Amino acid sequence: MTKPRVVLLRGHAANPWDLRPWELLTDRFDVRVLVTGSNAFDVSSLALPVDRVAALRDRLPGGRAGDVAALALGDRYLGLEGKLRGADIVHAAEIGVPYSHGPALLRDPLAFKLVLTVWETIPFVGAYRRFRGRRQRRETIPQVDLFLPVTERARRMLLLEGAAPERCVVAPPGVDGARFRTTEPPESHLVLSAGRLVWEKGHQDVLRALAWLRRDGQDVRGMVVGRGPEERRLREHARELGLEGAVEWRASVAYTDMPAVFAAASCFVLASLPTPVWEEQFGMVLAEAAASGLPIVAASSGAIPEVLQGNGRLFPPGDWEALARRLGELTAAPPGREDHGELVATYSVEAAAARYAAAYERVLSSA
Repeated sequence: MTKPRVVLLRGHAANPWDLRPWELLTDRFDVRVLVTGSNAFDVSSLALPVDRVAALRDRLPGGRAGDVAALALGDRYLGLEGKLRGADIVHAAEIGVPYSHGPALLRDPLAFKLVLTVWETIPFVGAYRRFRGRRQRRETIPQVDLFLPVTERARRMLLLEGAAPERCVVAPPGVDGARFRTTEPPESHLVLSAGRLVWEKGHQDVLRALAWLRRDGQDVRGMVVGRGPEERRLREHARELGLEGAVEWRASVAYTDMPAVFAAASCFVLASLPTPVWEEQFGMVLAEAAASGLPIVAASSGAIPEVLQGNGRLFPPGDWEALARRLGELTAAPPGREDHGELVATYSVEAAAARYAAAYERVLSSA
């Protein structure tokens, strides 16, 4: 019996941490990933077939100039129809973007079912979208057979955007708990802050909290993992705060090496700050930290409180003093590990794979 063919589309953002659950579905579905030439992440560790698909961005110069040109011209897939021909299910992500709009226009001509994972939690509708995004949103939503918002907050956003409630099923992502599981804490306190080095990830507040704890005499160090436009300023800020030698900077860590990074830490901080156009939508690092058994301290921003489900220690976004107090509660005692068992089970690759399989069976059985 021929297995239903599932094609995964993620624009230029196909990555192993998002796509790992589909490795468990290959016995039931013919799963393949379409990856552009401008994809931002290494997918070589994925045990899934990868097909190449062209995009307008691939034909433009690299760097900022090419990004601006792609925005002005309207980035999109090229030759997508040939890549989707014969698919039973196309699984893309988000609304109001070209990487779901392209398959939405091909859904009826090619007779496949369209499934959309949605991370976004802010209902921009039309007024708060750029002109091209308005049309893409308007033409995509009616073509989607099933939305899979990753949080309840994202589901409520979709309802305000005009999606039918019966076509929205919450389906959180999953991480490989076996890869991240650790049992032994480090000998001393090391606070981990991982994420792109941009203002809204709040690394600066982590540095301020560390500086305050050290001012109070606590022997605590930090590790910042990531790269981005704020790196120079963050390093300068660390020097200003007297943190030379107390903060380790790791600009590039392969995903396969991230479990070792979590294992070296005594706690994890996600200090996200909301902006007018973004708030933390899920935070895969929260699921990874939970699987690693790390105590978690996080800002109560976006979907973070929902994702943690009562686990971890929350503080108001931007309140570095409150963050220092939460960290101080942990660093005053010897490093340890915490059992996030129920959370780990909810966000496991096995649970996520089961959710996706159920979604596919649902759309395939519908008229």
